[in-house]
Amino acid sequence: MISKLPRWVSACAWALAFVAGIVVVVGLLGFEHQAVTHLTGTTSMLAAALAALDGAAALHFAAIIGSFMAGTVLSGFLIRDSTLQLGRRYGVALLLESILLCVAVPLLKRNNLLGIDSASCACSLQNAMVSTYSGAVVRTTHLSGMFTDLGIFLGHSLRGLPVDMRRLQLCFLVISGFLCGGIAGAVAFHRLSYSALFIPAALTAITSFAYAIHHLRNRRKA
Repeated sequence: MISKLPRWVSACAWALAFVAGIVVVVGLLGFEHQAVTHLTGTTSMLAAALAALDGAAALHFAAIIGSFMAGTVLSGFLIRDSTLQLGRRYGVALLLESILLCVAVPLLKRNNLLGIDSASCACSLQNAMVSTYSGAVVRTTHLSGMFTDLGIFLGHSLRGLPVDMRRLQLCFLVISGFLCGGIAGAVAFHRLSYSALFIPAALTAITSFAYAIHHLRNRRKA
């Protein structure tokens, strides 16, 4: 149960979901129509490629999975804890995410599959960075868990059981942020093509510097 949801958690959850929504939509609208964060589908496609003995496709899907895992490993190395808490090296992680998204743009413009891998790594770095808050799982790059929780809450409500309103609020925040990001990403992609990824890259870079300044001010006060 989340006893308190500070404003900074709410704002960060929405903003990061917005960023992820842009990246995911750009991936889906791109030349491979590839979901860069949805590993269930990617693993299923890997299985189908292996069954068909399609080595090139299998390598492609395995590379996406590997890139996603690499981002989570990098996050674990930098943050060193899965619990969301101010003071950890989120600024570094956000800056690396921005760099990875910037790297993805020229690669995707040349229809290079490494661009998808770079975007996938960026998203997983973000996703692992804000893994949990007060025992509640926070996922900002995919919504299966959020919609699952909403369904559970509805079932509990129908049975007259108590509902964790803070968790419910978090679900709506992440879903609305991702949806708004997806809309923005689709509009941007049709106008800017893969350069639309510079938008989330800029947002994460700005957030990184803002976090660094905030952290330094807190250290000086302490």
